[in-house]
Amino acid sequence: MPHDVAHLVTAARDGDREAFDELVRVTYAESFTLALRLTGNEEDARDVVQEAYIRAFRGLSRFRGDAQFSTWMYRITANCASTHLGRRRRHHHHELDEEVAVPDPRPEHDPAAAAEASLLRDRLEAAIADLPPRLRAVVVLRDTYDMNHAEIADELGISESAAKVRLHRARRKLRTKVFPLPGEDAAGDDVEEQAHAM
Repeated sequence: MPHDVAHLVTAARDGDREAFDELVRVTYAESFTLALRLTGNEEDARDVVQEAYIRAFRGLSRFRGDAQFSTWMYRITANCASTHLGRRRRHHHHELDEEVAVPDPRPEHDPAAAAEASLLRDRLEAAIADLPPRLRAVVVLRDTYDMNHAEIADELGISESAAKVRLHRARRKLRTKVFPLPGEDAAGDDVEEQAHAM
């Protein structure tokens, strides 16, 4: 697959439109999955992916192959998603339904454990769905795509320190919602996040 993609990239860079169409076909699923996890719904994800491939087509001559094409597409898709979420937030429209990766304890032999794991997953998914878009993005890129702070910063066009701060705030917010301690006020934390999730 990597060799085939490299060949398609070379051909597409030389003006072969069919090669670019094939690049879209073989990388679309991964790009759409990332867009869906960052935006939270299929309609926005489709818009983001369409814009991402338009940008990729226009910028293909600048792709030098230093990284894999899929990595390059991740970066473009994440940037498009960030722009899209910014526009959506300005219009106060939020459709949040996040799919998250949760460790599977393989509790098939224990129905009670299976039910508890399912409940925990539901609570975590709901908590991530409630995160402000900028915090959701860092959680998805860190936990689903296993990116480090520098890579997250690069993907979202922010500083590495900002990526660390956002991830810390997201983790604290998730922990407060999923495993609240006595006396913790999730609503108060929401006010703080609205003020600082920049």
